[in-house]
Amino acid sequence: MNLNLNDFPYLNETHKMIRESVRDFAEREIAPVAQELDEKAEFSYDLTKKLGEMGLMGIVVPEEFGGQGLDYLAYVIAVEELARVDSSQAATVAAHNSLGIGPILNYGTEEQKKIYLPKLVTGEALWAFGLTEPAAGSDSRGTKTNATLKDGQWTINGSKTFITNGASKINIGATVQTVTNTDEFGKKEFTTILVDSIVEGFVRRKMENKMMWRASDTAELFFTDVKVPEENILGHRGEGSHIMLATLDSGRLAIGAMGLGLAQGALELSIKYAKERKQFGRPIAQFEAIAFYIAEMATKIEAARNLLYRATYLKTKGKQFSLEAAMAKYYCSEVAKEVADLGVQIHGGYGLMKDYAIERFYRDQRLLQIGEGTTEIQKLVISRYLTRD
Repeated sequence: MNLNLNDFPYLNETHKMIRESVRDFAEREIAPVAQELDEKAEFSYDLTKKLGEMGLMGIVVPEEFGGQGLDYLAYVIAVEELARVDSSQAATVAAHNSLGIGPILNYGTEEQKKIYLPKLVTGEALWAFGLTEPAAGSDSRGTKTNATLKDGQWTINGSKTFITNGASKINIGATVQTVTNTDEFGKKEFTTILVDSIVEGFVRRKMENKMMWRASDTAELFFTDVKVPEENILGHRGEGSHIMLATLDSGRLAIGAMGLGLAQGALELSIKYAKERKQFGRPIAQFEAIAFYIAEMATKIEAARNLLYRATYLKTKGKQFSLEAAMAKYYCSEVAKEVADLGVQIHGGYGLMKDYAIERFYRDQRLLQIGEGTTEIQKLVISRYLTRD
């Protein structure tokens, strides 16, 4: 492709180097095994360790805790390049950095950071984000998991579902939103608590038979009289909802990057196929209908990239970015859907066969309009920002 992906005013030499190195790794290490891992629904400990060795499992973590100390735009580009080849590996990295490490890095005490972060940047340990429940999805305040404090210990009961990186053997714990009080009017107090995976009563179960991200780890978490020290609270009592929702703001940028990368990969697969596939004596890329599909796909991807990079740039500069993050997550996930769909159309019947990567891309994109805030929730967030007094 002739498009210069590094020709953006937001990017510096480090960003360009990250793109090149992650793209090379994804094509060399991930692409050859992506189809097999998807078919077997197998989480790859080997790839996760290698991603850690590259520094991608702690890319924004300060060097004092073993991370790379890079900015969020470097992270977004890394996720984009992974998703260009395989969404499952991109999901592992995105969930670990944004949702696993993010709350500890941004709200943890110095002691908590020293305990957890050096372990979590290596690719040999993962941390999960325990927010979603069977009855609490878009309505995060529907949380029922509860925690009571007595004699210096929290006792936690409840469950979580659809938790990325929650069940593998290298998961070492989760940040869990709990209800720690309910007042006389029924208003809940939410508090986040760090729960180590080895604690008695904490059961993690792999979720099977997924349509998408089949080589990533998705879990159900169960808490039965789980006891953890009082000092495992993250932030302050009653700040739980703020911590979790603020974490999702940043996470939306990573989901946007997954949508952007997937769309870019689907476009490249489609161009390659359209040049090779012949009908009526010539490559189908020469037919106007197919050419127009490709033009539409490329234009939408370019618009998505500009929107995402600008939103991420605002975050790196410490400016308000919540509105732009919601827009980027919404638009990039929709573009991924549209581009993957057109990609299958260009491939025709072969696009429905597992032998062709576009089939996996078509399945993988579907979660992007649901995870970390549905498309409908993003529209609600955007409209409220624009109409509030």
